[in-house]
Amino acid sequence: MPELPEVETIVRDLRAQGLEQAVIRAVEVRWPRTVAGLTPQRFARALTGRTVTRVARRAKYIVVTLDTGGRLLIHLRMTGKLRFAAAGEQPGRHDHVLITLGDGRRLVFHDTRKFGRFSLCAAGEDPFAALGPEPLDAAFTAAALRGRLAGKSRMLKPLLLDQTCVAGLGNIYVDEALWQARLHPQRRADTLTAAELRRLHSAIREVLQRGVDNSGTTLGSGEANFYSVAGHRGRNADALKVFRRDGLPCPRCGTLLARSVVAQRGTHFCPACQRI
Repeated sequence: MPELPEVETIVRDLRAQGLEQAVIRAVEVRWPRTVAGLTPQRFARALTGRTVTRVARRAKYIVVTLDTGGRLLIHLRMTGKLRFAAAGEQPGRHDHVLITLGDGRRLVFHDTRKFGRFSLCAAGEDPFAALGPEPLDAAFTAAALRGRLAGKSRMLKPLLLDQTCVAGLGNIYVDEALWQARLHPQRRADTLTAAELRRLHSAIREVLQRGVDNSGTTLGSGEANFYSVAGHRGRNADALKVFRRDGLPCPRCGTLLARSVVAQRGTHFCPACQRI
């Protein structure tokens, strides 16, 4: 599933390719369940004729603001992708939403697993009220993280994956941050010292910023992997220290990295550097 760096990369691509200020001329929904809360017909009517005023990101959502003040929310889930179709290109089997723009270009949502979702949010509504803070915002300080974890006895791995705790983190970047902070994924949050909290805060921000700078993480070459709007692979795989590197030496101490399942998620760590 695309995480904060991958979604941020897509948002920047959409801006660079002129989605902001574009007029939506037509909308075709080819897999009705892709749209949440509306019939495909009502969804298309609500978007047709509208101008895109802003494209942004909140957590793992792409947020497209319209001239009405309403917002189109796109969650890519596991395999969702966006691209601009070439002139004359026919929709493929897994192209589920087609948005034709005023200049004739077509923005295509492709999703092999069909888990991605589009939804509309009226002006004045806050669909993100339950989400935690943005970890790359200046307001996300070590003190802010301490406040989010205060009184919580859950293990660090599932707690950091919880979008109501900190927004935008997923399996890749949680494993990377915990390795960098030298914290075991099963460590209880309420046992962290002040120094460990500061290390974790710094590690979260560093691994996410590195992922953004490298345009996200693409693992493998299959169609389900992450690709930008322009079809480019993310470059961050070479910067990963532990994720999917089990059996290889830890870059810090040389101990063979391990894999376990924590809260039903594959989890990668160093048994020596990250003692429980």
